[in-house]
Amino acid sequence: MIDIIIVGAGPAGLTAAVYARRAGRSVLILERESFGGQIVYSPKVENFPGYLALSGSEIGEKLVDQAIHHGAELELDEVTAINDNGKIKSVVTPRTQYLCKSVIVAAGSRHRPLGLPREDELVGHGISYCALCDGDFYKDKDIAVIGGGNTALQDAVLLSETAKTVTIVQNLPKLTGEVSLAQILKSRPNVKIIYNTVVTELLGEPELTGIGLKNTATDEKFELTLDGVFVAIGQMPDNKPFQDVCDLDKGGFIASDEACLTKTPGVFVAGDCRTKGVRQVATAVGDGATAALAACRYLNSLTF
Repeated sequence: MIDIIIVGAGPAGLTAAVYARRAGRSVLILERESFGGQIVYSPKVENFPGYLALSGSEIGEKLVDQAIHHGAELELDEVTAINDNGKIKSVVTPRTQYLCKSVIVAAGSRHRPLGLPREDELVGHGISYCALCDGDFYKDKDIAVIGGGNTALQDAVLLSETAKTVTIVQNLPKLTGEVSLAQILKSRPNVKIIYNTVVTELLGEPELTGIGLKNTATDEKFELTLDGVFVAIGQMPDNKPFQDVCDLDKGGFIASDEACLTKTPGVFVAGDCRTKGVRQVATAVGDGATAALAACRYLNSLTF
């Protein structure tokens, strides 16, 4: 019998594990993809407290090492359902069923696709969601970054160091990422920014050769010849496995506030998978601490 099962090994889940272990609780972390979470794909992070700058992979490695040091167990397994049996919860995976006294859902979110025809077919053939992973393939090439938030701007900064040209396609009249990143990009001669514009079509077969665009202010349609496109238009949750024990909002995020509670006693939520105004590593870490302490208080109240 495990005290706390944590679903997800990103910053929120790993922080929760550290706090729970320091409180003397047994912890198992279940992660379906890779330990460290989405932050490991960020080439440079300058707003994580205590560090002037470090890569996302360094953050992930440090958090994993810390959780293991304190005695948390980590397993690669995908959670497909959580069942509430009162004081005992069952966490279901394709391989087995784990029993525990409480659960912290820290499943994070995944890259939001453009939602255009043939997008899946072109992944790896001109479409990418990870500049750190695939940027080297586009050295001296013409590429576009779709999006205007922090992730998109970070990707564009990285890609502009090796690509021939980088075109940022933003659907709003301004960039929404950090001002310092925007200033760097605006100073680089190989970077162009297109505002009020959305992608309407993916061109080329079997390799991407360009994109169709539409200016939402003027309705003008035009095409851009490219070697590659990096999509960075935000994240989306994958919370269906938890909908029996957690309420979901209209966007699919788990309905919860800063207390990290759900509708089910003994089930808590932390990080980017929950309803929140700011999704950053620092807020995920805060959620992890809050959820772990709430879970420990819940466990202290149980009698068997």
